[in-house]
Amino acid sequence: MPHGKEHRKLSLLEIAKRVFFITIGSILMGVALEKFLVPFNIIDGGIAGISIMLSALTPLPLSLYLFIVNVPFLIWGYKQLGKTFAISALYGIIVMSLTTALLHHSGAFPADKLLGVLFGGMILGAGVGLVIRFGGALDGIEIVSIMISKKLRMAVGQVIMIFNVIIFIVAGFVFEWSSAMYSMLTYYIAIKVIDIVVEGLDESKSVTIISKEYSEISQSIVDRLGRSTTLLQAQGGYSGEDTKVIYCVVSRLELAKLKAIVQEIDEKAFIAIEHVSDVLGGNFSKSSIH
Repeated sequence: MPHGKEHRKLSLLEIAKRVFFITIGSILMGVALEKFLVPFNIIDGGIAGISIMLSALTPLPLSLYLFIVNVPFLIWGYKQLGKTFAISALYGIIVMSLTTALLHHSGAFPADKLLGVLFGGMILGAGVGLVIRFGGALDGIEIVSIMISKKLRMAVGQVIMIFNVIIFIVAGFVFEWSSAMYSMLTYYIAIKVIDIVVEGLDESKSVTIISKEYSEISQSIVDRLGRSTTLLQAQGGYSGEDTKVIYCVVSRLELAKLKAIVQEIDEKAFIAIEHVSDVLGGNFSKSSIH
């Protein structure tokens, strides 16, 4: 007798949507590399950065290194990441490699190095962000970092940062130190754009409120903000008294009004606010305000 629910298969529309956006994202990264960064000896972090340096030191093209260096990591992480992710990532890497092959030796698009860094970082970040958002990846270094973080009990972000610091230092010797510094600026810009593409500009905030006036505050949030709330059963650690905690998710623009509503009812209310990168399911739509 099978245990649990079977894995839900993606519909044709979902597959087509995923393929379309991973294709667009992979092409954008290929364009960023060949038209904006590589002509100025600017590298990205991760496997892409290693591939750019290898192509500069050998006669083999960048497109070949992007494929042959990334694929072993995909095979290594196949069991950890799952079939769908591995296939999506492999497809994205193939499209990115083909794009760089087609644009090889086509020359830089902007003549100015700083413009290449700025726009290259933005285009690269947009491309990688799209691929990540739709279930793929373009860099095997993240897969390795996930494996290492489990064994060393380090955050994945810390492992990636260590890898990239080493890569940028090596880039200083392969090219020149100014190129390594420009590369770090490109990487920073790309990371920020990736966050925007993956998480969106309309950031949400989760709010936890502890107050004896939980019933009145909860109803006021519903009536005056049009947002639903959830009351969680809790117990005071010091007093031992039973109480209820209010939990709700609001947009960034509604946060100030929410705090005003709470403090108007109970000035001593405890309010904890956290960033929410995405909201799925449930009913997050705004109701009419009374």
